[in-house]
Amino acid sequence: MKNRLLLSICLLMFVSMTHGYAFERKKYNFNSEWLLKLGDISGGQKVDLKDSDWKQVTLPRAFNEDEAFKFHIKQLTDTVMWYRKHFQLDNIKNKKVFIEFEGIRQGGDFYLNGKYLGKHENGVMAVGFDLTPYLKEGENVMAVRIDNSWFYRETETNSKIQWNDRNFNSNYGGIPKNVFLHITGEVYQTLPLYSNLKTTGVYIYATDYDIKGHKARIHAESEVKNDSHEALQLSYQAVIFDRDGKKVGLLNGSNITLEPGETKIVKAVGQVGNLHFWSWGYGYLYDVKTMLVNGSRVIDEVNTRTGFRKTKFAEGKVWLNDRVIQMKGYAQRTSNEWPAVGMSVPAWLSDYSNGLMVKSNANLVRWMHVTPWKQDVESCDRVGLIQAMPAGDSEKDRQGRQWECRKEVMRDAIIYNRNNPSILFYECGNNEISREHMIEMKAIRNLYDPNGGRAIGSRNMLSSHEAEYGGEMLYINKSKRHPLWATEYCRDEALRKYWDDYSFPFHKDGDGPLYQGKPATKYNQNQDKFAVELIRRWYDYWRERPGTGDRVSSGGAKIIFSDTNTHCRGEENYRRSGVTDPMRIEKDGFFAHQIMWNGWVDTEIDQTYIIGHWNYPVKTIKPVYVVSTGDDVELYLNGKSLGKGKREYDFLFTFDNVAYQPGRLEAVSYAKNGKELSRYALETVEEPAELKLLAIQNPEGFHADGADMALLQFEIVDKNGKRCPLDNRIVKFTLKGEGEWRGGIAQGKDNYILSTELPVECGINRALVRSTTRAGKIIIEAKAEGLPTATLVLKTIPVDVKNGMSGYIPQLSLKGNLDRGETPLTPSYKDTKREVPILSAVAGANQEDVQLSYDDNEETAWGNNGQLNTAWITYTLARESQIDDICLKLGGFRRNSYPVEVYAGSALVWQGQTPESLGYIHLKTKPVKTNKITLKLKGSVVDEEAFSEIVELSEENVKASSKQSSQKEVKAKPQKGKNVFRIIEVEFLETIK
Repeated sequence: MKNRLLLSICLLMFVSMTHGYAFERKKYNFNSEWLLKLGDISGGQKVDLKDSDWKQVTLPRAFNEDEAFKFHIKQLTDTVMWYRKHFQLDNIKNKKVFIEFEGIRQGGDFYLNGKYLGKHENGVMAVGFDLTPYLKEGENVMAVRIDNSWFYRETETNSKIQWNDRNFNSNYGGIPKNVFLHITGEVYQTLPLYSNLKTTGVYIYATDYDIKGHKARIHAESEVKNDSHEALQLSYQAVIFDRDGKKVGLLNGSNITLEPGETKIVKAVGQVGNLHFWSWGYGYLYDVKTMLVNGSRVIDEVNTRTGFRKTKFAEGKVWLNDRVIQMKGYAQRTSNEWPAVGMSVPAWLSDYSNGLMVKSNANLVRWMHVTPWKQDVESCDRVGLIQAMPAGDSEKDRQGRQWECRKEVMRDAIIYNRNNPSILFYECGNNEISREHMIEMKAIRNLYDPNGGRAIGSRNMLSSHEAEYGGEMLYINKSKRHPLWATEYCRDEALRKYWDDYSFPFHKDGDGPLYQGKPATKYNQNQDKFAVELIRRWYDYWRERPGTGDRVSSGGAKIIFSDTNTHCRGEENYRRSGVTDPMRIEKDGFFAHQIMWNGWVDTEIDQTYIIGHWNYPVKTIKPVYVVSTGDDVELYLNGKSLGKGKREYDFLFTFDNVAYQPGRLEAVSYAKNGKELSRYALETVEEPAELKLLAIQNPEGFHADGADMALLQFEIVDKNGKRCPLDNRIVKFTLKGEGEWRGGIAQGKDNYILSTELPVECGINRALVRSTTRAGKIIIEAKAEGLPTATLVLKTIPVDVKNGMSGYIPQLSLKGNLDRGETPLTPSYKDTKREVPILSAVAGANQEDVQLSYDDNEETAWGNNGQLNTAWITYTLARESQIDDICLKLGGFRRNSYPVEVYAGSALVWQGQTPESLGYIHLKTKPVKTNKITLKLKGSVVDEEAFSEIVELSEENVKASSKQSSQKEVKAKPQKGKNVFRIIEVEFLETIK
């Protein structure tokens, strides 16, 4: 062992000391000094075009950024625009120059010095071009014509882009993502830009993990190309550096000869120890430098930032680093947008937003419908947030050119993002796809990322044997085969401004306009009822977590994290289903999740939180809601006990008719044995005394690049510095110096977008300030009626831009978040239930279908023939046992309530009316030792929709969907009838004591 370690150290020293650089490969930030002009300019690509009157911008920058959250998604401007850039390159002989666009919206034509480079039309993924043939020494002109029409069609095929959708894919048009310039030698490692360049770049992965021993076998593979006129003998090596820049590993590859014009894949491998494995909330990343060496010269070197983690997907569960993790997170719009800037924010602000998901104890973000931009992908690596990465989709499977386009986007996305450790899932569709299409998508994954430890699947896919994960939206699914987690759940909406019925401005919960002629109470909620609904909905998944039997739920993704400029049903013109508002100010639902999700599976840290505030009018009597991990919660008001709360579900405790008194309201939680677990208190805040300003900004400093931003937080506080929860006064701002006011959002005309007069809501609000390209001071003065004027001074630091290029790449200097620490080596859950297998069953009718009620397939069911005397089924268990919990998924579960009797042998152990649900129900039966259990329908089924407002389809299909079945129960017969007893799945459980 010592000899191997000494050899590795010597080899590292040899690489660093003996190899000189024939040419140092460069990657430049190419975002600066672009020019923007709206309209279809004739000859916009011409070098001599007069463009001095064009608007100068720093990318990323959508041309219609001013409209973000001001307009409904369908009103976002779509048109043709041109971007141009003058830049200078010298000494380019025997060099290759490539440009990388992280993405444009929607379709674009690219030109260099008036010469056509090519086209890119999917509006989602990155694209690259080889600029070498048309480059000149000295000044060059890059031009891009972009059309972001909502109705854009591919030029050659006339096919519409499926995901260019006015419901969910906010149309921030132009170049809203980053641009880079790469300069290499003529023999080089390619870029991971398959669109146009047809190259795959570098691939880093690990095998033979030893999690406890902190070691793994690391592999590096590079596609290399020889664009010179001579054959070259090369060796391939890779050096691994930790986050502090320390060399920790060397990978050695074989020698090759690369002929002129030839492309090959070269490989290196080595055992590396003392590894820190990437994990939830632990964004530990390494730099892997892959080198092409000719003799004693390094002729090409690429740095790939990546992380290493072990995964497994089986038995209905997900493992990360040998520990089971239940998915708890958000289905977030891929635009991840902000008011008045859209998606085009600096990298640190992406970290801030995505890091807040982790702070809410989410471990997953499922980006919706289309591939996220690279900045968000890399951000999730840093903050330690698992990603589900889609390719491109709207709401259903496709054929022909639209399906081929989806495959192309998946191919490009996998190649581009396969070194990002936070991606654990590849999503092939926002709805079920055919078996044949799933096989095609798996083939793409297996070709380009066979060793990345990622499951590929799609929404639904409940019975698929090709998909490696699946899950419906809205409903609870379970499996003991491939993991199933809800891809979207709980689409209620609530404005952050509204605390509850009892607080200013006294919005009654549910009040708002009709949606498509029907009440929209679920989409006009107050914060308190919204948080309560989040608790109720998550409980359904938590109840079926790993440890509760053989068939389990792998969790779910609550639809959207932050309020979004997309399809909505409530009073505002944007969707307010987030647990934060668009400025990432937390609603109470954020803290509810923080309590419920504090663990990989089971609760690991006990917490308590009181929903709301404690400043009410005198004589107010109201309910108090407490979210807690405890078994009991006691409420105290000014030291006096108000008794223990009524436990609704786990986590939710309700105290009815609490009479308000100023002072301190405290909730104390206890275990079953009476031991105190946690406590939380609210206090009455005094009169407003001060306007407080705070700048949240780049930890590396506020950069004067014309793209960096500071997040200005302003709140009204009392003399003790406590936020005044009912204050909604207007704050008037003036800005002087090297900054641009982008503002925030609030309820009012045009949502106050870009306004320098902005109200606080519930005592707080935020605004964005963007830097200019000149370093200097930014002086912000804020005035609010009745309060002293507040002033904040910010300073921006210079960014060196030369000839249109900069070496400052913000993403590279940001550090990963390590707050949660490495993956614990202890189990993440305790088994609480044991399933007793079913040997056989006998039914009153349709005997041939009885096994469909326990086949681990939610798309099949047993049903009787519609006669009450045949509405029974008797199960024979594998052994005699004392069953105290029967878990059922019944036909028409969201609208049907069944009068049922349950017998253990001949003993009646349960009777009653089954509740409607969004999936599974549990019958708590009297434990009687037996191996035979009978379920019998005793009367007419009550058929009445219990969740009428819980839908999520494109507007065109909403009305039709009300008549659709919630699932494809293809083998249940008959489907309906007052005496039809349908069982989709049944499980017999024993409590483990």
